[in-house]
Amino acid sequence: MRDPYDVLGVSRTADEAAIKKAYRKLAKQFHPDTNSDPRAKEKFAEVNSAYEIVGDKTKRHQFDAGEIGADGKPRFTGFEGMGGGFGGGQGGFRQAGGHGADDILRDIFGDAFSSFSSAGASGGRGRGRRASASGFDGFGAAAAAIKGPDVMLSVKVRLEDVVGSGKVRVTLPSGKAVDARIPDGFEQGQQLRLKGLGGEGTPAGDAILILTYEPHTLFRPEGHHLRIDLPITLDEAVLGGKVRVPTLEGAVEMTLPAGITGARSFRLRGKGLPDKHGHRGDILVSPRIVLPDGEDAGLEQLMKRWREMKPYSVRGAEFEA
Repeated sequence: MRDPYDVLGVSRTADEAAIKKAYRKLAKQFHPDTNSDPRAKEKFAEVNSAYEIVGDKTKRHQFDAGEIGADGKPRFTGFEGMGGGFGGGQGGFRQAGGHGADDILRDIFGDAFSSFSSAGASGGRGRGRRASASGFDGFGAAAAAIKGPDVMLSVKVRLEDVVGSGKVRVTLPSGKAVDARIPDGFEQGQQLRLKGLGGEGTPAGDAILILTYEPHTLFRPEGHHLRIDLPITLDEAVLGGKVRVPTLEGAVEMTLPAGITGARSFRLRGKGLPDKHGHRGDILVSPRIVLPDGEDAGLEQLMKRWREMKPYSVRGAEFEA
């Protein structure tokens, strides 16, 4: 796998903010829902894998120290210099590459190995002994104590659920369905980790959800605000009036002033999406004047007279160049 710093396009000295910014930019660029390129899915997965390393303080430190590879797995080169087996060398183990072999095994198999090692040392050479007190019974049991792999899932979140239940239903690779809490103020491409719900292992891996908004028929998210185009009639634009405007929690009534155009937006305060502090954004209402279907001779005659009697320009000099 490629170096995660190269994948994200950041230097090894980049701070958390720069790494997060680079990840969000690439996640948005290659998300399969917005990028139809057949290679986008592969790039998207690569970007997420890279962020799993350098976006996590512990894993980043381990990667920088050479303890794990770009795939997040421990780097392990074997037991050089072990001589004639576990009985060789002082205390049953000899140094391998500058590190005690027992330390390397402990990293891979967990604390169960420590009892095995000490039991061997206490018995002089302890060749072939088992440490039943720790539950260690050969390498098969230790190998079973390896953490399961993390799994990444792209999850679409309904706007109604963001302000309603606050949860999203997720179906895991195992087929199990769970309700995950939607974090307040989440942004497109943000990750949500579900501990212990990933691949099988001891312990089990995590499920990492990549949250995106499910496209809505009426609303377009703009940060924590929602934008909606509101169709209005010509007489409503000229004379004003009361109109019903949809929200995520039911329609509300709004008063339109007389003489409005599509150049001005109106706010329904506190009807948008919650930010990280739980405060709601607004709904931004953009009026869109819609003429009646079909021909209307009376309207045409009115507009001809208007053009003759009340000519006016709505375009500035920059449109005349």
